[in-house]
Amino acid sequence: MQVKFHRGFRQWAQALPFVGPALILLGLFVLYPLARNMVMSVSTYDILQDRITGYVGFSHYTAMFSDPKYLVALRNTLLYTLITVPGQMLFGLILACLLNAVVKGKTLFKVLCYLPVLTSWVIVSLIFKYIFVSGKGGLVNFALLQLGLIGKPIAWLQGEWTANAVLWMFGIWKGVGWVMVIYLAALQNVSRDVYEAAQIDGAGTLQTFLHVTVPMVRNTTLYLLTVLTIGGFGAYIHVMMITDGAPLGLTNQIMNLMYNTAFSKYDFGYAAAQAVTMGVMIFALTMAQRRVTQETIN
Repeated sequence: MQVKFHRGFRQWAQALPFVGPALILLGLFVLYPLARNMVMSVSTYDILQDRITGYVGFSHYTAMFSDPKYLVALRNTLLYTLITVPGQMLFGLILACLLNAVVKGKTLFKVLCYLPVLTSWVIVSLIFKYIFVSGKGGLVNFALLQLGLIGKPIAWLQGEWTANAVLWMFGIWKGVGWVMVIYLAALQNVSRDVYEAAQIDGAGTLQTFLHVTVPMVRNTTLYLLTVLTIGGFGAYIHVMMITDGAPLGLTNQIMNLMYNTAFSKYDFGYAAAQAVTMGVMIFALTMAQRRVTQETIN
């Protein structure tokens, strides 16, 4: 027993100079903020004094689920995730299949599709805000009026559901290029013999897509489902830049509501409770997806 202890100690002593700096950074920038945030979520915090002034137990959590603003933000976050995640995966897979079949100009098309991912969130958010602006000056309203599809301009960013729809379209457009690249890498590992066998059996384009392509990239789909779901819950920059919660906070999502609670109302305890709750939801969804993935693979 003592020999094993000394052997293990020597191994740790040899590895510590290499992993020590990473462990220190992990503690300073991940573990300590996480623990402090959990403490703040059950207390009141005075930013001017930079200290906790009292403990309130779980009152922040109970108040959260009776707060209409939080419930609206939670609804919007769930809807955003449920719409943008399948949207990105569907269009990303379609683009990947098209690019996988292209022989000439593949690099050019790949760059064009991936360009939205590289573009600054702030810049493209402002562009989206401009093209969906109310009145005839907005690019979308102008195009729809010219085509005769609408009789009068739509106030896209002044309506609850139209503004949310703009955010959904933005989320799909911004992320579809990244999904395409991941799916394209998976498709390139699929043998052409599988598709040739499907053609010999008389499978059409749609049948090949549904019964060959989709099953062959199943593991990639499960991976993307986890990553995109986490990203959906973390949506913030474009919500702030395009609507900033307008109208009347009906397009708020959890991240920007949390930011406003902390840095506009200076209620850091309540904001910390919102952060902890969101972290728990993401962790639960990730664990559920991991379990489904393991059962599917097995």
